[in-house]
Amino acid sequence: MSNRLFQGVLQQMREVVDRTIGVIDETGVVISCSDPGKIGEVHDVPIAQVFAAAELFVFNGYSYRTFGTLMHPEYVVFAEGDDEKAKCYAGMLCVSLNGIRQYHDERYDRSNFIKNVILDNILPGDIYLRARELHFNSDLPRAVLLIRIPESSDNSLLDLVQSLFPDKSKDFVINVSETDIALVKEVKPDNDAKDLEKLARSVSDAISNELYTRSLVGIGTTATSTRDLARSFKEAQVALEVGKVFDTEKNIVSYEHLGIARLIYQLPTTLCEMFLREIFRKGSIDTLDQETLFTIQKFFENNLNVSETSRKLFVHRNTLVYRLEKIKKLTGLDLREFDDAIVFKVALMVKKYLDAKPVKY
Repeated sequence: MSNRLFQGVLQQMREVVDRTIGVIDETGVVISCSDPGKIGEVHDVPIAQVFAAAELFVFNGYSYRTFGTLMHPEYVVFAEGDDEKAKCYAGMLCVSLNGIRQYHDERYDRSNFIKNVILDNILPGDIYLRARELHFNSDLPRAVLLIRIPESSDNSLLDLVQSLFPDKSKDFVINVSETDIALVKEVKPDNDAKDLEKLARSVSDAISNELYTRSLVGIGTTATSTRDLARSFKEAQVALEVGKVFDTEKNIVSYEHLGIARLIYQLPTTLCEMFLREIFRKGSIDTLDQETLFTIQKFFENNLNVSETSRKLFVHRNTLVYRLEKIKKLTGLDLREFDDAIVFKVALMVKKYLDAKPVKY
């Protein structure tokens, strides 16, 4: 598609430009040219140096200039000659073709189609029609990973993630906002949630190494068809928000592993407040100090085992029993009883949820 798009522009320019101009790809092959007879020829040029050059590159009687994304240029324009006029032609051609390509991509390409799907900007009945027009396979399983950084990084984040997933026929990198990038990743039959988490970890590490910033990655469940990608995207959003409340130490959060936190997140705040009032004596939960809360956390982590918890806390068993009795006296709940422990665990999570006031999607 890009070849035909570029060729149409060059054909119009041949009347006003007094020399040969065109476009070569990453292998040096001419894919579009004002002289159609030269299409398919290979330019004898150090292509790696051309793509590495930040500005103009002059070689063997031609002026070259790359265009595409900032971190991953995909094409090179060339103008016959190495004089100022040729350099000017190359510069203008670069700006023109890049602008036309971006406009075309925004209107017609698959990435824009996927963006409209995940953001619910396309009617379900139109998805398959549009997919057929674009020759897009709607039945491949895919999952959405939502990548978030603390503050805007211009296009650096987008360019970096695109460079990690250059195959635009399988994977799609969507710019959602100044801080959010959605990666729509094809999921192979033998992949599972752990594989997606490993992938998310590698992306997060690359962002840390290249952009020197911390990132959060939310992972939605696998969508078996294109129309389910909006659901996977919303799940990735929820994973980030729920993780921000209940798993603050994690930067990779999978929707599948949210557990009871996912249920609490979906509850109305009024219902949560009523639950706390009914479960705890008035103000009792607020009287628990950090040491007591830490003791409770360790008790839960050790499956309500008094002996194991006291060993992990480096305290005498009787000291732990005393603390548990104190908690029972304050709250009316005995954490050594399974039912009371469940209620207390849920109540603590509900309070944490109310304190965080997360954004709902």
